[in-house]
Amino acid sequence: MGDFTIDSGEVPASPVLKQAQNKTHNHGSLNDGTSTSPPNPQSKLTALQQHVLFWDRDNDGIIHPWDVYSGFRELGFNILFSLGSLLIPLFFSYPTSLAHSWFPDPLLRIYVGSIHKAKHGSDTGIFDVDGHFHADRFDAMFDRWDTSRCGGLSADEMWNMWKKNRLAADVAGWCFAFMEMWTTWLLLQRDGRVWKDDLRGCYDGTLFWKISESVQKREWKQGYGVGDFFEGMVDGGTWRNWEVKKQQNGHRSRST
Repeated sequence: MGDFTIDSGEVPASPVLKQAQNKTHNHGSLNDGTSTSPPNPQSKLTALQQHVLFWDRDNDGIIHPWDVYSGFRELGFNILFSLGSLLIPLFFSYPTSLAHSWFPDPLLRIYVGSIHKAKHGSDTGIFDVDGHFHADRFDAMFDRWDTSRCGGLSADEMWNMWKKNRLAADVAGWCFAFMEMWTTWLLLQRDGRVWKDDLRGCYDGTLFWKISESVQKREWKQGYGVGDFFEGMVDGGTWRNWEVKKQQNGHRSRST
């Protein structure tokens, strides 16, 4: 397997694997050879390929269903949600397999080199059909939907954006876009918003490695979980627990 291009029909040798073979010192590793830190930027990788590299932990250019599950667990998602993430290989394996065969992969593997073939409609368009990131479209998204001009998107703003992006006769695209939006919210929200810098790191995949490391150290303080839901409902009768915290902090400030 040689160097690959976007149009190549063969499974590429992962650039991360090549770096390991060249004995670079930029990666931590577990005893089984699994990568524990992000690869150096690779000019031959598209942004979409870099986006999913976190789940290619054995650096072979292939993401197995168990890689998807373990990756979500490392990001701090609970067992139930991580099991639900197995819908990703169920739906996206075949599109990426089309670069190699007309037949579905019985192991539901996702091929990093042809991940652009899994791109769906009704999305933001920030990744183009080849998997390249368009910074102008990313900035335009915030210019349009960040109505408060604070540098972050609220849950309502993301919901309105999702509704606006829906295309006719593309129910599958609506569903995939909703799952991605909801997962992003659960992972990144802070003070009720998904912030621009965090979302940028999500698009290029670099933030996943930082989150994984922070989760291991119990230092990741963003996101939204079951505990946050019940906290908001118990303390303020709303799932928006950040609003309850803001009110509580305001009461404390006035009482001191």
